[in-house]
Amino acid sequence: MMTTTFTHKQQAVNSFNAVWDLLDLNVRTNEETEKMIHLAHTSFYHWTQVEGHTAKNLSIGYWQLSRVYATAGLGERSMYYAERCLSISLENEIEPFYIGYAYEALSRANALLGHNDRSIEQAEKAMEYAKEVVDEGSKEMLIKDLEEIKNKRN
Repeated sequence: MMTTTFTHKQQAVNSFNAVWDLLDLNVRTNEETEKMIHLAHTSFYHWTQVEGHTAKNLSIGYWQLSRVYATAGLGERSMYYAERCLSISLENEIEPFYIGYAYEALSRANALLGHNDRSIEQAEKAMEYAKEVVDEGSKEMLIKDLEEIKNKRN
């Protein structure tokens, strides 16, 4: 019998990508939703075990956890991880793209919880950071996600 071992980084990346496979589905079963949540936590845990992991790695992980919980309809949990994402992003002054996405996560969680005024406020902050993003593809992705949240609020 052959066994395969993965480094923490490989496991983090593999789990992260597997989450995206599930997020990209238009419809998920309850089992797929639960698997998506577990994989997001697995990815985050393994990133914390990578020697030399960065605040950016953690910001991305917190953002993915927030998105997964929002997708699962669990607004309070989504909010918790969105707040963690923003906190680590601001404390470490990481690139505007990631701070913008932290505000995007807060906007999404607030929209899910029915806090539309807060959601709009966070989306406006995210858009301010989007304007600072140099890479056009990244900027467009953030703006598209903000538009998606806006459409869900209306």
